[in-house]
Amino acid sequence: MQIIPVILSGGSGSRLWPLSREQHPKQYLPLVGNNTMLQETLLRLKGLDNLAEPVIICNSSHRFMVAEQLKQIDINNPTVLLEPVGKNTAPAIAAAAIYTINSAQDKEDQILLVLSADHLIEDISSFYSAIDSATKHATNGKLVTFGIVPVDANTGYGYIHKGEALNDAFTIKEFVEKPNQKDAKSFLNSGDYLWNSGMFMFKPGVFIGELFLFDSGMASLVDLSIKNASSDLDFFRLDSDSFSQINAESIDYAVMEKTDKAVVVPLNANWHDIGSWSALYDISKKDENNNVIKGDVVAEQTSNSYIYASNKMIATLGIDNLVIIDTPDATLIASKDKSQELKVVIKRLIQENRYEQKLHRKVYRPWGWYDSLESGSNFQVKRLHINPGAKLSLQAHQKRAEHWVVIKGKALVTCNDKDFILKENQSTYIPKNSKHRIENCKDSALEIVEVQSGEYFGEDDIIRFDDKYGRN
Repeated sequence: MQIIPVILSGGSGSRLWPLSREQHPKQYLPLVGNNTMLQETLLRLKGLDNLAEPVIICNSSHRFMVAEQLKQIDINNPTVLLEPVGKNTAPAIAAAAIYTINSAQDKEDQILLVLSADHLIEDISSFYSAIDSATKHATNGKLVTFGIVPVDANTGYGYIHKGEALNDAFTIKEFVEKPNQKDAKSFLNSGDYLWNSGMFMFKPGVFIGELFLFDSGMASLVDLSIKNASSDLDFFRLDSDSFSQINAESIDYAVMEKTDKAVVVPLNANWHDIGSWSALYDISKKDENNNVIKGDVVAEQTSNSYIYASNKMIATLGIDNLVIIDTPDATLIASKDKSQELKVVIKRLIQENRYEQKLHRKVYRPWGWYDSLESGSNFQVKRLHINPGAKLSLQAHQKRAEHWVVIKGKALVTCNDKDFILKENQSTYIPKNSKHRIENCKDSALEIVEVQSGEYFGEDDIIRFDDKYGRN
């Protein structure tokens, strides 16, 4: 039986702001090691037998970041499904299931292993044992979810009430929403409840059959979004018209709470859902003062705190129980006990249309990245890093001119009908309305300082005439 990992990678990770942002959320960050959360999710599966290439479901704006991170860990033939809009877990999983059914040669010889891209699982051996148990039940037509054996009375997770024992699994009496503290303690003491992990195993056909039974409208629209999908380079873009009509529902509400095929396999593998700064603090290594220190930090009379310095020194004196997260363009200072409530800050940033909610100062693009160094009245300065063999789109701007200075590498520049080479310490001027492009045709990185001058510098002042990455 072939196991196909389905990785749900569409979340925004707003509770880990300002490190996690809409255009670069937590699953694409190295929060607990050298690899990103998405990479860790895939790497921990490497020891499984009969493992197929993964199916990744992500937001369209993250597609090049996903492709690059998969390439870095030698996953060269993934399927990347692009959601035009987030509709919660049920439509995303249904899209993966229908795509798999349509693509498979043997429709009975496949099981989906559905995982979130932002979980941490430390006991891999126990994780594999649970997958072995789940595979047996899924092979027999069950919809399996993994229930985490609780270690405390946590109010941040939903719970699963275990029913009849089935050797290494249980039937499910009910799914319970996030409880209050009193109920959570009661659940823990009873031993009859598990945390709802949001991880699943089942045959794709069984899941789709149940979805058609309980929500035929959703199932039909997802099916239509697959039939009308389009290829976009190495990505599979779901049809926006049909997918956008779907009601946003979780897989629990759409199927698992209604089906008689659901079972739960207990998982005791040191599992963590890294959903907040306090959760990340809990699992991180602490110093003698119970602090988690990342970066250049001078901490005096400081205890029980998480302090992250990304690009400059942070000094603290006489503080306790704080989260301090410093990035080049935004700093968070919060009580650790309040870090779960960051949504109120995010809501205000959205209301005020602050770019810091969506973007970092350093923005990744399919060709590399740029860092906005400075801006003011009628000017903006950026540092561009262009990967070997990459090139920007052929474009023009109506409201700004640009000055380019090569600080590393060699650039092939197009400006209107001229193509020419710029070497280190050489520069050129790109007037308004000129068709222009930068290309790195060497096997080493190209870096350019770009000085923009004009009345407007937004990304929407880009008219693209040609782009190797298929952007409009």
